[in-house]
Amino acid sequence: MSSSLSTRTRRDRDVQTAYEIQSRAAASGALRGFGVGAGVAIIAHHTWPLFRRQTLAFKGFLVSGFTCFGLIFAAEAALQEHEGTRRKEENVIRRAARLDLARQGLIGTESEIAKWRSERENKEQ
Repeated sequence: MSSSLSTRTRRDRDVQTAYEIQSRAAASGALRGFGVGAGVAIIAHHTWPLFRRQTLAFKGFLVSGFTCFGLIFAAEAALQEHEGTRRKEENVIRRAARLDLARQGLIGTESEIAKWRSERENKEQ
Protein backbone atom coordinates (compact mmCIF):
# COMPACT_ATOMS: atom_id res chain seq x y z
CA MET A 1 0.00 0.00 0.00
CA SER A 2 1.42 3.38 -0.95
CA SER A 3 2.02 5.97 1.72
CA SER A 4 -0.50 8.41 0.21
CA LEU A 5 -3.20 5.73 0.16
CA SER A 6 -2.49 4.73 3.74
CA THR A 7 -2.49 8.40 4.76
CA ARG A 8 -5.83 8.93 3.05
CA THR A 9 -7.26 5.79 4.65
CA ARG A 10 -6.01 6.86 8.07
CA ARG A 11 -7.49 10.34 7.64
CA ASP A 12 -10.84 8.95 6.48
CA ARG A 13 -10.91 6.66 9.52
CA ASP A 14 -10.03 9.59 11.77
CA VAL A 15 -12.77 11.77 10.26
CA GLN A 16 -15.33 9.00 10.77
CA THR A 17 -14.22 8.53 14.40
CA ALA A 18 -14.43 12.28 15.04
CA TYR A 19 -17.91 12.39 13.50
CA GLU A 20 -19.12 9.55 15.72
CA ILE A 21 -17.66 11.18 18.85
CA GLN A 22 -19.24 14.51 17.95
CA SER A 23 -22.62 12.93 17.18
CA ARG A 24 -22.76 11.08 20.50
CA ALA A 25 -21.72 14.19 22.43
CA ALA A 26 -24.28 16.32 20.55
CA ALA A 27 -27.11 13.93 21.41
CA SER A 28 -26.22 13.78 25.09
CA GLY A 29 -25.68 17.56 25.21
CA ALA A 30 -29.08 18.15 23.61
CA LEU A 31 -30.74 15.89 26.16
CA ARG A 32 -29.01 17.68 29.03
CA GLY A 33 -29.91 21.08 27.56
CA PHE A 34 -33.52 20.02 27.09
CA GLY A 35 -33.68 18.81 30.70
CA VAL A 36 -32.26 22.04 32.03
CA GLY A 37 -34.49 24.17 29.81
CA ALA A 38 -37.64 22.25 30.68
CA GLY A 39 -36.73 22.36 34.37
CA VAL A 40 -36.14 26.10 34.28
CA ALA A 41 -39.41 26.64 32.39
CA ILE A 42 -41.39 24.55 34.88
CA ILE A 43 -39.83 26.27 37.88
CA ALA A 44 -40.31 29.72 36.34
CA HIS A 45 -43.92 28.88 35.44
CA HIS A 46 -44.75 27.95 39.02
CA THR A 47 -42.81 30.72 40.78
CA TRP A 48 -42.96 33.76 38.50
CA PRO A 49 -46.38 35.18 37.52
CA LEU A 50 -44.92 37.17 34.60
CA PHE A 51 -43.53 33.97 33.07
CA ARG A 52 -46.83 32.16 33.66
CA ARG A 53 -48.59 34.70 31.42
CA GLN A 54 -46.25 33.99 28.49
CA THR A 55 -47.48 31.89 25.57
CA LEU A 56 -46.67 28.23 25.17
CA ALA A 57 -44.80 29.05 21.97
CA PHE A 58 -42.46 31.41 23.83
CA LYS A 59 -41.82 28.81 26.52
CA GLY A 60 -41.11 26.22 23.82
CA PHE A 61 -38.75 28.68 22.16
CA LEU A 62 -36.80 29.06 25.41
CA VAL A 63 -36.60 25.30 25.91
CA SER A 64 -35.45 24.77 22.31
CA GLY A 65 -32.81 27.47 22.85
CA PHE A 66 -31.45 25.57 25.83
CA THR A 67 -31.52 22.37 23.76
CA CYS A 68 -29.61 23.92 20.85
CA PHE A 69 -27.11 25.49 23.23
CA GLY A 70 -26.44 22.11 24.86
CA LEU A 71 -26.14 20.35 21.51
CA ILE A 72 -23.71 22.82 19.99
CA PHE A 73 -21.43 23.31 22.96
CA ALA A 74 -21.25 19.63 23.92
CA ALA A 75 -20.42 18.62 20.34
CA GLU A 76 -17.76 21.32 20.02
CA ALA A 77 -16.17 20.48 23.38
CA ALA A 78 -16.01 16.78 22.51
CA LEU A 79 -14.52 17.49 19.10
CA GLN A 80 -11.87 19.81 20.51
CA GLU A 81 -10.94 17.25 23.16
CA HIS A 82 -10.63 14.57 20.47
CA GLU A 83 -8.52 16.84 18.25
CA GLY A 84 -6.21 17.66 21.16
CA THR A 85 -5.74 13.98 21.93
CA ARG A 86 -5.06 13.15 18.26
CA ARG A 87 -2.60 16.05 18.00
CA LYS A 88 -0.65 14.74 21.01
CA GLU A 89 -0.62 11.20 19.58
CA GLU A 90 0.51 12.50 16.19
CA ASN A 91 3.32 14.52 17.78
CA VAL A 92 4.58 11.45 19.64
CA ILE A 93 4.59 9.39 16.42
CA ARG A 94 6.30 12.15 14.44
CA ARG A 95 8.93 12.60 17.14
CA ALA A 96 9.66 8.86 17.13
CA ALA A 97 9.85 8.91 13.32
CA ARG A 98 12.29 11.84 13.28
CA LEU A 99 14.51 10.17 15.88
CA ASP A 100 14.53 6.85 14.05
CA LEU A 101 15.21 8.54 10.70
CA ALA A 102 18.03 10.57 12.26
CA ARG A 103 19.61 7.34 13.52
CA GLN A 104 19.52 6.07 9.93
CA GLY A 105 21.15 9.29 8.72
CA LEU A 106 18.03 10.64 7.01
CA ILE A 107 16.29 13.97 7.41
CA GLY A 108 12.74 13.70 8.75
CA THR A 109 10.82 15.32 5.89
CA GLU A 110 7.11 14.77 5.41
CA SER A 111 7.63 12.14 2.72
CA GLU A 112 10.24 10.29 4.81
CA ILE A 113 7.95 10.33 7.84
CA ALA A 114 5.09 8.98 5.69
CA LYS A 115 7.34 6.17 4.38
CA TRP A 116 8.52 5.38 7.91
CA ARG A 117 4.94 5.26 9.14
CA SER A 118 3.76 2.98 6.31
CA GLU A 119 6.73 0.63 6.90
CA ARG A 120 5.90 0.55 10.61
CA GLU A 121 2.23 -0.20 9.89
CA ASN A 122 3.23 -3.01 7.50
CA LYS A 123 5.46 -4.56 10.18
CA GLU A 124 2.65 -4.45 12.74
CA GLN A 125 0.23 -6.29 10.42
